[in-house]
Amino acid sequence: MLTPNEGTGNIREYIPSKVTVSAGGVVINQQRMILVVNQNGTSWSLPKGHVNPGEEPIQAAIREIMEESGIAGLHFLCTLGSYGRYKIGPNTGEDKNEWKVLLFFLFKTEQNELKPKDPHNPHARWVHPDEVEVLLTHPKDKVFYKSIRDQIKSLSS
Repeated sequence: MLTPNEGTGNIREYIPSKVTVSAGGVVINQQRMILVVNQNGTSWSLPKGHVNPGEEPIQAAIREIMEESGIAGLHFLCTLGSYGRYKIGPNTGEDKNEWKVLLFFLFKTEQNELKPKDPHNPHARWVHPDEVEVLLTHPKDKVFYKSIRDQIKSLSS
C-alpha cells in the first residue's frame, strides 16, 4: 500500500486499467477428489475463466471446466461465493493492471478421465480436498478455498 508521500497522488495509480469477471467451479468426483488445473504451464488453480458478453456466469463456469479438463457431465450443487484478486502475472506475481472478480459454483461429476482441450491449460488432475489449498498458486485462491473447504466436504458426502 502506498503512503501519502509515495506516488504521484493520481487516483489512477490505485485503479487497475482492466476489471474482468470470471466464473469457475469446484468439481468433485465420485472418490470425493477435487479438480485442479494448470494455467499456462506455470500455476495451479480451480478451473475458471472469463464470462463472455451475454453469457450467464454458471454457463461460463461449465464451459471453462469443459475446456480446462474435458469434463462434460456436471451436476450443479450450489453457489459457493465470490472474491476479488489481481491477475497472476509473470513469475506468478500479481499483475496489478487487471482486477478479477471470481464467481464459483460447486459441481459433482461421475467422469474421472481428464482431457484438457485448452492449450493454455495443459494439465488437470484430481486432488484430495485437504491438499488443494497447498497446490493452488495465488494466495487469494488459497484463502477462498480454505473458507469453503468444510462446506465442500459436507455437501459432497
